[in-house]
Amino acid sequence: RQLHLQVVSVGATCTGHVDIPSGDEEALKQGVASVGPISVAIDAHHESFHDYKVGVYDEPECGNRISDLTHAVLVVGYGTEEGKDYWLVKNSWGESFGVNGYIKMSRNKNNQCGIATMASYPLV
Repeated sequence: RQLHLQVVSVGATCTGHVDIPSGDEEALKQGVASVGPISVAIDAHHESFHDYKVGVYDEPECGNRISDLTHAVLVVGYGTEEGKDYWLVKNSWGESFGVNGYIKMSRNKNNQCGIATMASYPLV
């Protein structure tokens, strides 16, 4: 079997990146509002994360240190549901995860699951 490669136009060129200040959920919120999706690392090793189906995910055992972070995801928005602030997060596990591939993760709860510990976006 041969692999055929087709040359296509470059859609964008990355010229660098910006790191959101570690642990700063307000800076992450401002980044999402002004730039768009932000790449983040989270603590996703809990069974409750893998089993998430609906609502605002709240796992008190989640860590927020760099050594706790186990999974990369994309923060695409934020909001409040029934008085609970959340981050709207796109996972990479396909549409069978959560709600069509998304999870609402707790926001403004001491950087729960390390959502703002390692956050960055590209400069294009």
